[in-house]
Amino acid sequence: MDKQLQRKKIIKRAAQEIKSDMVINLGIGMPTLVANEINDHVENVYFQSENGLLGIGPYPTEAEIDPDLINAGKETVTAAKGASYFDNAESFAMIRGGHIDLAILGGMEVSESGDLANYMIPGKLVKGMGGAMDLVVGAQKVVVIMDHMNKHGVSKIKTQCELPLTGAGVVNTLITDLAVFKFENGVMKLIELQPDTTLEQVEASTEAYFENELK
Repeated sequence: MDKQLQRKKIIKRAAQEIKSDMVINLGIGMPTLVANEINDHVENVYFQSENGLLGIGPYPTEAEIDPDLINAGKETVTAAKGASYFDNAESFAMIRGGHIDLAILGGMEVSESGDLANYMIPGKLVKGMGGAMDLVVGAQKVVVIMDHMNKHGVSKIKTQCELPLTGAGVVNTLITDLAVFKFENGVMKLIELQPDTTLEQVEASTEAYFENELK
């Protein structure tokens, strides 16, 4: 399947996790695109960034770009009406104090018990930890979005993560291009198939053990 279409499926489904009046932190990369897909009936959503902004608006047009106004991924952003700025300490107090309703993060690997690896591949240059380690333990709900398989056709949903962990047993919901899983008491449960996907495809593409809870 076309990579763009795969990503679109993931992003559209992730947007359904967003409800009115939530404070949300979107991880760098694919999660930032979720903001563009929010349902029309969802109101009063506030996006928070670890570098000290609550109330991130849409990406700026050429005329609106302010090089000093960036998100945690160093992308230029806008500030929505009523936005507030604060320092790193205040930002992480929000995260660690449990004031973030939802964190949507990317993933490199997720294990069947809800462990997440998303910050480093030994020997490779990637963006690094950022606020992920704090978000996975501080946010009320952690949703991970990622491709089901890596570019070599190997499952990214593992019995055990092979990469260094961001957090152990921290994932609540996992959304891939093939399926949606939830984690309860260390057990991974299949709850939805993505459009045009079969159970057989998911089973063949998933290394981890999961329970089938499809309705």
